[in-house]
Amino acid sequence: MYWIEAHARYIQNLGSGTTVSGIRLEALHGLPLFLPPQTEQTRIVAKLEELLSDLDAGVAELKAAQKKLTQYRQSLLKAAVEGALTAEWRQHNPPQETGAQLLERILTERRARWEAKQLAKFASQGKAPPKDWESKYPAAVAPDVAGLPELPHGWVWSSIGQCFHVAVGATPSRKEPSYWGGDIPWVSSGEVRFSRITGTREMIAEAGLNNSSTHINPIGSVLLGMIGEGKTRGQVAILDVEAANNQNCAAIWVAETGIASEYVYYWLWSQYEQTRKGSSGNNQPALNKSIVERIPFPLPPLDEVNVIAEAVDSALESTSMQERAIEISLKQSTAQRQNILRAAFSGQLVPQDPSDEPASRLLERIRTERAAQASVPKVRKARAVKGVA
Repeated sequence: MYWIEAHARYIQNLGSGTTVSGIRLEALHGLPLFLPPQTEQTRIVAKLEELLSDLDAGVAELKAAQKKLTQYRQSLLKAAVEGALTAEWRQHNPPQETGAQLLERILTERRARWEAKQLAKFASQGKAPPKDWESKYPAAVAPDVAGLPELPHGWVWSSIGQCFHVAVGATPSRKEPSYWGGDIPWVSSGEVRFSRITGTREMIAEAGLNNSSTHINPIGSVLLGMIGEGKTRGQVAILDVEAANNQNCAAIWVAETGIASEYVYYWLWSQYEQTRKGSSGNNQPALNKSIVERIPFPLPPLDEVNVIAEAVDSALESTSMQERAIEISLKQSTAQRQNILRAAFSGQLVPQDPSDEPASRLLERIRTERAAQASVPKVRKARAVKGVA
C-alpha cells in the first residue's frame, strides 16, 4: 500500500484514453518493484506507520485550524453586516445622517443623474422633452423585509438596485480579431473569486467596446458572478482598475454613492450561499440583473460603513496571513510524506540486517507457489437448471 502511494504519480501517468483515462493490466504487471527481505519489509512498515501517523496527526491539526479560520471569517462577516461588530462604537458615535436619510439622498441623486442624462440626450437630438418624460424613470424596487432580521438603530433595509446602478456586460465577437488585444481590461466571471482585481487575463479594443453591450465600469465597482453550477455563481470581487466585464457577471457601481466598496463586497460575501439559492434557471442555475437588483442590502450611516470596512479589513488581513502559513505547512507536510516514502523504498529508512533471508529466496518461493497454483486444474461449477431444487 505504501509503495503504491509512493509511486502514485508514476502509476497515474501510465493511464491513457480521451474520455476516461485507464491503465492497462499489462502496464501494471510491468511496474518495477524493489523487493527487500520479508523481515526488512516488516521493519519498513513499522517505521512508516510510526512516522506517518505523527505526520497525519499534524496535518489533521492544520486542517482543523483551517476550518476554524473559515468559520471565524463567516462569523466576522455576519457580525459586521448585522451591526454587532460596531455596537460599542455606535453607542459613542450618534449618526449625523441615518441610513434612511442616506438612502433618500442616494435615491434623489440617482434620479437627478438620470434626468440630466435624459435632458442631454434630448438636446443632442435637437428635440424638446416629451410630455411626462419624468414618469419613465425606472425606479428601483424596495426590498421585501418580511423575514429579514431587525437592524440596529439608524440602519435601514434597502436593495442593491435602490442604492446602486447594476450593469451586465457582454463578450465582443471572438470572430473579429480587431475587437481584442486592445488596452481596455475585460473581466471574465472566472476572475471573480473573492478578491481585488488589479489586472485581467484579456484586454479588448475600443472597437470591441463599441460593438458590444459591455461597459467600462468605474474603479470601486463590485462584481458579482451570476452564472455557474460550481463556485463561481455568487462570488464577488472589487475592481481596482477601470474595466469592462462579460455577460456572466454583474457590475455594481458603488463609487457613485460614497459607500465603501468593501462594505458592499463583505455583505455579498456573507450572503454567498443565500445568493446562490436566489438564482433561477433549470439546466444551469443563474442570477440575472433583476434578481441582483432585488438583493436586500442593510444600509448603515455612512460613518459606520467606513468603520465596519476598516475593522473587517484588518481582521481579514490577519486571517489571510494565518491561512497562508497553514497552506505552506500543508505543502511542506506533503513533501515530507513523499520524502519519507522515497527513503523507505530506496533502503534508507531502516537499517539492513545481514541475517535476513535474502529477497531472492522470497521471490523464488513466490514463483514456486504461483507455478504450483497454475498447474492445479480449475473446477468448473455446474450450471443450475431452472426448476430443479
